[in-house]
This record gives sequence, structure tokens and C-alpha cells, in this order.
Amino acid sequence: MTTPTALAPAQAAARFGEFTVIDVRTPGEYATGHLPGAHNIPLDRLDEATDALKKAAQRAPLLIVCASGARSAKGCEKLAAQGIDATTLEGGTTAWTAAGRETERPTGARATWPMDRQVRLAAGTLVLAGFLGGLAWTPAHWLSGAIGAGLVFSGATNTCGMSAALAKLPHNQPPKSAVSFQETLLRVAA
Repeated sequence: MTTPTALAPAQAAARFGEFTVIDVRTPGEYATGHLPGAHNIPLDRLDEATDALKKAAQRAPLLIVCASGARSAKGCEKLAAQGIDATTLEGGTTAWTAAGRETERPTGARATWPMDRQVRLAAGTLVLAGFLGGLAWTPAHWLSGAIGAGLVFSGATNTCGMSAALAKLPHNQPPKSAVSFQETLLRVAA
């Protein structure tokens, strides 16, 4: 197993044509704007794509991308455990666009908040609900405590159960007109 490498946006842009780009965000996030030519294989489905990604990596190096670089680094680790070399984009699409690089967005794509913003909204709402509910019924404060403990665990382990749950919500799924996940895998393997 090799240690995943990371490229800054300028480095990745200079070598952009060399890579097969894999975006590991949810389909909803991907639709809001992605690197040109990127294939969407959500992080929680990366294991299903192992064979196709092995074939793709034999043809061209893989550049794994997400919104901030955290999920893509996890994706690189998952792939490295399978013997597949991959590079992550430091700072993700956020850093890419901040550096003035273009992204593609399908015509008519729905705007979906980035996953970190969805997590902050959900966690904040639950903490506030626990606090306010606790004013009327003291045990409701435990909800706030549980969410706080989950956030501490998330920070300590660099995992996020809430984002995994939110990724399954309908607004984070691809539109019915989108290319199917299986077709995306076939394109990568071709």
C-alpha cells in the first residue's frame, strides 16, 4: 500500500490532461459544479467501483476530488488499501474555483448545499431543538449532549456519521435524467 499524494490546484491544473478525475461527493453536490470531465462515484460507493478504478488507473493516474479535500483523502486511502494509486486535490473544488479554475455544471442542475454545510445545519438544528425542548422537559437536553458527543467523535476520528446519513436523502441523489452510476463506471473502465 502506498501513501496517497496530494496536489495543489495549480499543480493539478498543470497536469490536468494526464488524470482520470473522480469526484467522490454526493450526486447533488457534483451537479452544482465539478472539475471538467470528472466522473461522479460517491465515497460511500467507491468500493463498488474498485475493478473499474483499477483499470482506469492503469491507463491514467487518478485524481480524487471532493469539496474540501477531506473526503477525497479518505477515498485515496480506501483505494490505496486496494492497491490503487490515487492523488487527492488539496482543498477540493473549493480551492480549485478559488484559484480561478473552471468547473462544469449540467444544464438545469439543482443547487444542493455542500455536505459540510448540510451537516452544520442539521447539527445546529438538533442542538437548538434539544436546548429549547429542555426548557420544557429537562431530559430533552440529552439531545444536545448527544449531538455534541457525536461532533467530538467526528473530529477525533475524522469520520462523520451525520454526513453519511444526509448523503442518502433525496436532495443528495442524482436527478432522474442523470447518467446512472453503472454507466459512469463503464465510462471510467473504458
